Amino acid sequence: MNVTSFDDGIVPSLKSRNSAQHQSVRCDKTDGQSSAFGDRMRQFKTGNHFRRILGTGSVLLLAAIPELAFAQNAVPSDATFILNTLLLLFCGVLVFFMHIGFTMLECGLVQPKNVISQLTKNFCLLVIAFAAYFLLGYNLMYPLGTWLYDGFLSGILWSVVLEPVAPEIGQLDDYAYATTGADFFFQMMFCAATATIVSGTIAERMRIVPFLIFVSVLCAVIYPVLASWKWGGGFLDQLGFVDFAGSTLVHSVGGWAALVGAIIVGPRLGRFRDDGKSMKLEAYSVPMASLGALLLWLGWLGFNGGSQLAFGSISDAADVSRIFGNTMIAAVGGSIAAIYLTFALLGKVEIVTVLNGSLGGLVAITAEPLFPSLMLSLMIGAVGGAFVVLGVELLDRMGIDDVISAIPVHLFAGVAGTLLVPLSNQSASFDTQFIGVIVYAVATVVLSGIVWFILNLTLGLRVNPTTEANGLDTELPVQY
Repeated sequence: MNVTSFDDGIVPSLKSRNSAQHQSVRCDKTDGQSSAFGDRMRQFKTGNHFRRILGTGSVLLLAAIPELAFAQNAVPSDATFILNTLLLLFCGVLVFFMHIGFTMLECGLVQPKNVISQLTKNFCLLVIAFAAYFLLGYNLMYPLGTWLYDGFLSGILWSVVLEPVAPEIGQLDDYAYATTGADFFFQMMFCAATATIVSGTIAERMRIVPFLIFVSVLCAVIYPVLASWKWGGGFLDQLGFVDFAGSTLVHSVGGWAALVGAIIVGPRLGRFRDDGKSMKLEAYSVPMASLGALLLWLGWLGFNGGSQLAFGSISDAADVSRIFGNTMIAAVGGSIAAIYLTFALLGKVEIVTVLNGSLGGLVAITAEPLFPSLMLSLMIGAVGGAFVVLGVELLDRMGIDDVISAIPVHLFAGVAGTLLVPLSNQSASFDTQFIGVIVYAVATVVLSGIVWFILNLTLGLRVNPTTEANGLDTELPVQY
């Protein structure tokens, strides 16, 4: 087998996902070593799409095992390519389970008269999000150095093209990384997650068609362009902003878009009394919502673990396992914080808030799940869970109706987690993290606000009061 040697701690070039620390010069590992990455040069080819060569891959992988056992630093290139590809595919499947979790959580927390409508929106959302990201979003997100406006807007304005069927090594887009198909599949799951955050917030009162139009713009343009500023090697990446797996790029962006939409569309009927006091509306199924939260927890392991983007060396395998452990413990911290805070504030443990507390812990650790110790991960998760509990109370006081508390979970906990990155990652600074948070807040509010405003002005966002009162399930054609 052809063997390519790498210096200690150096791994193949990856797509500029976790750039600055994890691309051009990778963040120092816990042992103080650093890893250098080359730029990923992806060719755009025409022709047939790639297929997975499971038989050949298995043989190569088995052949690689003895060599991997002898030396960490002599990594067979074929094995590296195969293992990286498998990591992205496996973790992408885990992230897909998050969409099942989102759907169950949202359908469980809406009123019984709106369950079918919410299920319809969530399934259609995935279809539209995937299509939009394929047609335009992926290449807007990863310009690979081809900028229309340097550091701000990609110059690649066409859809994804995969490697040919049964490619030779020379036909691969990046032999030192993984297949383009695996990378696209993994990144597509992230894009759809951003849109799903919006879905839960504005449930039970928004029409389907304008919502899906918003999703198409969000996933084709807004999210990819904003994400390119960091993961595509844009100006925030050059500034040194750190967001390993998307506390800000995915979760806060979705949260800001949801917040603007919730303000424009207004609260559900009966959600607030005339005196401003908030009222709890009947949830369809708390057990269903609980299963949804657990599926989200499961999928988050792939969300964070796959963001390492490499599994072809001993150090990468160790780092992925470290990320899995930190992610799990952060969810525990978020849950514990929610348990004690709800008991202190309400005199009881409120299960829905505890579920969201665990998700808040997961969002918080997503900004940097590699470097913290387990104890620090527990504390970061607890901060995320606390922000969720306090955020729910804040939104109630402000008269903002968020059906599943997505804004506290994804926006508030996402901001907190992003600002806490310098506690463990010495290459990050509080000033730069704060700048990144503000940039994404302003950009998302402005861009999503423009789209929401135009849709509300032209099509109208909200269903009529009669339809809302009777339930969206009973008048499905009317709500379109």
